[in-house]
Amino acid sequence: MTEKPESKVIFWSLRQKFVDSDDDIPEDAQQVMYYSLAIGHHVGMIDCLNTELICPLNGYQSWVEALPEGEARRKLQGLITFGEITIDSTHTNMLALALDPFANDITSPYCEWSQTLIRLLGEIEREPAIYLIVKRRP
Repeated sequence: MTEKPESKVIFWSLRQKFVDSDDDIPEDAQQVMYYSLAIGHHVGMIDCLNTELICPLNGYQSWVEALPEGEARRKLQGLITFGEITIDSTHTNMLALALDPFANDITSPYCEWSQTLIRLLGEIEREPAIYLIVKRRP
């Protein structure tokens, strides 16, 4: 009997994008296209995702349950509920404050994960175009 692999949680960062097009776009139209991309339209875009953190789903659940009640816990709990969350510049301060006690406690089983996530949140603070995509995988 083959053993089923444990579900995991993967944090990816989106740090760059590029337009996937074989068409030569006239200069005037390029400005419109870039403006459209800047306001969030992802038509014809390829996202370049970097794997930043992988943890077992049961460990992630325990980590979230260890957080105090509040918005940070609710945000990270969204992964359990919906299977995917996005973390952007609107979440950085809230999450960093909630994770800081774990990151500063070397005896915490969530120390390393919290330190990694806080580092990534700091990168988002410095460059708000970066964001994280967090997904559950079987």
